[in-house]
Amino acid sequence: MRLNSLHNAFVDELRDLYSAENQITKALPQMIEAASSDKLKQAFQEHLDVTKNQIDRLKQVFKQLNESPSGETCKAMQGLIEEGSEVVEKNGNAQVKDAVLIAAAQKIEHYEIAGYGTVRTYAEMLGFEDAADLLQETLDEESETDEKLTELSEEINQEAIEAA
Repeated sequence: MRLNSLHNAFVDELRDLYSAENQITKALPQMIEAASSDKLKQAFQEHLDVTKNQIDRLKQVFKQLNESPSGETCKAMQGLIEEGSEVVEKNGNAQVKDAVLIAAAQKIEHYEIAGYGTVRTYAEMLGFEDAADLLQETLDEESETDEKLTELSEEINQEAIEAA
């Protein structure tokens, strides 16, 4: 796709996020299995459920725009997930591994927050108010997940310090 209009850029960024979210749904089960903390497993499971709803929301936006969601691969998310996969594969102290899993998950959240903030703004500027509302809903969820992970990290990081 040529980036010759903000509309084209908007669709391109939406496709990037659609690819990212689908990659996340494949990575989260591995992170759930790798986590030792029940609270962390639950947080990852909740985020997996939320992510599936976010994909549905993106499909609604594509339908409103009369566009296809396919055609883009989010290379940034591939890299972030690859980093997270390296953590999943490592052995060591369970609490330390949980702390690093949270760090990997928060990198992903921050990428998503940046992406959804951008597309929500594009939607508003282009007059796609319904799409902007759907994207804001997802942006709010991503921010909420990041906050939950921060709170959980404070507890788990302390456990990691004590376990060392």
